[in-house]
Amino acid sequence: MSVPETMRALSISSVTTAAQARLSDVPVPQVKPGWALVRVRGFGMNHSEQVLRHEEVACDYIKHPVIPGIELVGEIADPSDSGLSRGQRVCALMGGMGRNWDGSYAEYCLVRSSRLFALPESADRLPWETLAAIPETFFTAWGSLFQGLRLERGDALLIRGASCALGYAALQIARAVGCQVVATTHREEYRALLERCGAAKVVLDQEGKLAGADVQADKVLELVGAKTLRDSLKILEPGGICCHTGILGGLESLDGFDPIKDVPNGRYLTGFFSNYPTQDDMSRIYEFVVEHGVEPVIAKVFDFDDLPAAIAFQDEGGFQGKIVVLSEER
Repeated sequence: MSVPETMRALSISSVTTAAQARLSDVPVPQVKPGWALVRVRGFGMNHSEQVLRHEEVACDYIKHPVIPGIELVGEIADPSDSGLSRGQRVCALMGGMGRNWDGSYAEYCLVRSSRLFALPESADRLPWETLAAIPETFFTAWGSLFQGLRLERGDALLIRGASCALGYAALQIARAVGCQVVATTHREEYRALLERCGAAKVVLDQEGKLAGADVQADKVLELVGAKTLRDSLKILEPGGICCHTGILGGLESLDGFDPIKDVPNGRYLTGFFSNYPTQDDMSRIYEFVVEHGVEPVIAKVFDFDDLPAAIAFQDEGGFQGKIVVLSEER
């Protein structure tokens, strides 16, 4: 795999709207100890990158200029001292990627070796678009379900705010494990997709209050966030666990939260922060997807040349599933 001197990338230094997003030619980063160069084959787009473009890029802790993108799949172009092999398929995610150091919105990405994870051989049968839809979304779902909620076969699981890429992934994993899943959504038109992904019951949740209704759960995956957290805790059966993972409701913290009064007796509250993936985590996730025939919900696939259009599609909203961008060999 020959490496060119320049590559195309989206590089930003200030707040960047979809209309302002442009690909430009930049130097391919040079390898150094502790880092490896990856030929990016695809990546999923995340709300985190919207936040960066719309406001966070103005913060001092962001690298300037910066190439966004917190996840990728691709092939090793130059392994440096990583212990990986040239041409080996890998994924990478988090750890400051796309903020403290340049991310995946490019044809090549220089990645910290500690953030590079070899894809298992079983994943070779999956197309790049499927591989690209998995890293951040499925790792967050996996960690929330198994580390946060200690999910087991037969559990009654409520996914609060299930009609998002993370919610669909969690729903598919939980159903494959053998759980009964109740999914909530704020739009009736999302019901059919939730049912296709395996929801045993779909509840329209427009008022943010399910306590007192015919909804009980052993485990609750809270993706709406602080806005509905108190209500979700009331739904739990004795001994149940609520994992706070998402902030779809737009409220990041909860003033006046009293753990003694707001966490019912004999119930448990935890959270999941997706910044610490391991090789074992990523191998198990990809192997699980292959073994159970899980098909990630993909909203739309864009070619890398059309990255500005993908950004516009993301900013318009209203889509269901993961936006994936693929970069073909030139």
